Amino acid sequence: MKILKHLLLIALPLLAAGCKKEQSTSLETVRAERGELSETVTATGTIESVTQVDVGTQVTGIIDKLYADYNTEVKKGQLIAELEKTLLSSELSSAEANVESARLSYEYNLANYKRDKALHDKQLISDYEFQTSKKDLDVSKTAYDKAKADRVRAAKNLNYAEIYAPIDGIVISRDVEEGQTVVSNMNVANLYTIADLDHMQVIGDVDEADIGRVKVGQAVTFTVDAYPDLVFDGKVTQVRLNPTTTSNVVTYEVVVAADNPEHKLIPGLTANLTIYTLQEKDVLLLPTGVFNFEPRTDGDPALPQPAGSASDVKLGKDQKLVWVVDGDRLVPTAVTTGNSNSIKTEILSGLPDNAVVAEGYSTQQAGTPKAGGDRSPFAPQPPGRNKKK
Repeated sequence: MKILKHLLLIALPLLAAGCKKEQSTSLETVRAERGELSETVTATGTIESVTQVDVGTQVTGIIDKLYADYNTEVKKGQLIAELEKTLLSSELSSAEANVESARLSYEYNLANYKRDKALHDKQLISDYEFQTSKKDLDVSKTAYDKAKADRVRAAKNLNYAEIYAPIDGIVISRDVEEGQTVVSNMNVANLYTIADLDHMQVIGDVDEADIGRVKVGQAVTFTVDAYPDLVFDGKVTQVRLNPTTTSNVVTYEVVVAADNPEHKLIPGLTANLTIYTLQEKDVLLLPTGVFNFEPRTDGDPALPQPAGSASDVKLGKDQKLVWVVDGDRLVPTAVTTGNSNSIKTEILSGLPDNAVVAEGYSTQQAGTPKAGGDRSPFAPQPPGRNKKK
């Protein structure tokens, strides 16, 4: 019994020593390398055409001819519809006849006025007769002017019977048929809607938490469900300050302009926007975590040791401290920082390219308990081993 107890006292320390794993600490470093620094804001929006015109008629009439239909490409000044012109032409003829009649009356009254004025100057007629002659001249002059104005309006109305495209674009809506009567009252009767599909815009809804970072001129990429494999480019052209509140969520409209030479973007599509609020290329970068590094001072010979302390370095405006690895030393160094996206930070000065900077420490297990011959005879055996036959 004493012998067994003595063996247990010897075996237990050996078992503990066999199970203990040695640990080794190493320094993690990172190189200052050039790359792209970006930060984005995401939003959704609706695609619209930048220029969209409702084409109508300012006169009442019957649609005689339609020269454009849905998806017809039209040029500015192209004839796209005509109204029946019979009534409008007769109105113009009537107006011209009224002008001629008013002209004859005016010229007759003008001649009478000149004659009566000469007689009145010689006191051969009374003041009443002269004033009556002058009044007849003034009335005929007014009637003549009105008749000429009516003729201009009738001619213009006849011109309105021919409807031309006001812009280059594509017909996206047609609201009338041939033979239909259009009535012009207070509002212009709408015939077509023409959109310029070469230049589109996206009206995006940006959350209030992100709107402060969105500025005019920032680059934008977006996708639409109609072409999931394509990425379209745009640019922020306007940030509208009028808020919209939906279900207690406040958003602001951001206008993004995009060229559309292939006419793949059409009005009404939903766009998923990525707005680049920060985008810099070929800048020197470091992970933001390096600014939180603190060197160990336990004198471990396997680790680089600090060559000085953080208090030895005076930091100026926009400067931060990093520890540069120089052989077996950690050198505290002040660097001037620029923009950051919380993951990486731009280094403006203080470090050369490819400088090695300490980022942290890592601890690894150096060994594990050995199986087989190193197993303690007093440890439980795995099932199925050393069975007696």
